[in-house]
Amino acid sequence: MLRGLWKLTWIEMKVFMREPLGALGTIGVPVLIFVVLGRFANFRSGKPSPAVMGLSGADLPVLVALLISVSAVLSLVTIISIYREGGILKRLRATPLRPQTILSAHVIVKLLLTAATLGLMFVAGKRYFPPGAHVPWLSFTIALLISTWSVLAIGFLIASIVPTARFAQPIGAVILYPMIAFSGLFVHISDLPPALRAVTHVLPLTYAVRLLEGIWNGDGWFAHWGDIAALTVLFHLFTSISAKVFRWE
Repeated sequence: MLRGLWKLTWIEMKVFMREPLGALGTIGVPVLIFVVLGRFANFRSGKPSPAVMGLSGADLPVLVALLISVSAVLSLVTIISIYREGGILKRLRATPLRPQTILSAHVIVKLLLTAATLGLMFVAGKRYFPPGAHVPWLSFTIALLISTWSVLAIGFLIASIVPTARFAQPIGAVILYPMIAFSGLFVHISDLPPALRAVTHVLPLTYAVRLLEGIWNGDGWFAHWGDIAALTVLFHLFTSISAKVFRWE
């Protein structure tokens, strides 16, 4: 099973990289956003620019990390929808590979691309960090992978219900991008109306923001065990729902 998983993962990675626009949107755009906003924020001088609307400290890296995660999920939604519409999922299911193996290959590809994009973000934006600042690259990358892994479950749920590949990415964007606004990054959750506050408790991005901000600011993992537990629970919840409604053809 592992041999089939890694072989399929390698094939899916090559297929993804053959589409220049997809690679540019998933990898290039978040890195570009971080570099441009980092230049405006003027991290080196420690005097954030008004051009970034108050983004400072951990806010900008966390925002771009969320964009990386959402971009990976939108890519997953689009690919799964195209595969279903083209009959590829149906043919894959007829192979000896288990359905879990087929879907796991897509998850691994997205996690690898997420790690690669974050690495490029650090390399390209390193000049905008204050001199001598300690950036927890490894811990932050692991936190982002955990967050992306959880959000990918929403991607599977969206991919399970979208009618055609044409509508996959627009519907995914309408669902996912507003989540960033209610994740606590821009407006504190306690300041939201009660109805929206209740909704934030079932959004993975809410816990992802707390985890990413805490790790970036130097918190230990134990301080965020609740966020990790919530991300794990939500992953299993959305995965269970998508398993019941997922259509292979």
